[in-house]
Amino acid sequence: MTDTSTTATAASTTSTLTSADPIKVDIWSDVQCPWCYIGKRKFEAGVDLFDGTVEVEYHSFELSPDTPVDYVGNAVDYLSERKGMPVDQVQKMLDNVTAIAASVGLDYDYDSVHQTNTVISHELLHYAKAHGRQLDMMERLLKAYFIDGRHVGRIEDLADLAAEIGLDRADVVRSLTAHEHLAAVKADVAQAGAYGIQGVPFFVIDGRYGVSGAQDPTAFAQALSQARTDRTSTAASA
Repeated sequence: MTDTSTTATAASTTSTLTSADPIKVDIWSDVQCPWCYIGKRKFEAGVDLFDGTVEVEYHSFELSPDTPVDYVGNAVDYLSERKGMPVDQVQKMLDNVTAIAASVGLDYDYDSVHQTNTVISHELLHYAKAHGRQLDMMERLLKAYFIDGRHVGRIEDLADLAAEIGLDRADVVRSLTAHEHLAAVKADVAQAGAYGIQGVPFFVIDGRYGVSGAQDPTAFAQALSQARTDRTSTAASA
């Protein structure tokens, strides 16, 4: 989850694109991954440094698919049980993550976090993508989980969050109850496995490069620029 390597990944699909076309960035992320929210802010800062247009699409990754929807306990309890670490060590780890989050403008509140299973929230993200609101939905879910102390594992709670960004609450309940987008979630997870993604956030830039972890904004800007340069070189040699 904190891997900072930058490596080549998926086969290029950019041969017909020009340097003027948006750079496509596919991001594998989980709603309850603290580094994913931090990485999102750093990536956004990197996009601001990049002189070009970027198109973003989020993909599903479940860090803890065996977590119950209504986990009994707090974040410290959960991490202590899962990682086999002393409570005081887990608390220090969370304090460190909270400080890093604050450095990018995020006010994490681990005392209010509801540890849960996130598969249904990923289904909501696919629903939001189908309605042109995926980016807004991802931001709302991350803020809900890490800052607002909202539950992101239950249909009714998720429908409330979806309604806050203007989606049809009743239709969200219908879709999530029917698991309309579960197959898409599983396809994302399978694609992550095919790419060799073992932790998130993971950014696939223009189908060429993989950037792992919450990198500095300059690293993202450089990767975006390199992808655009590669397009130009490919076009020139065609």
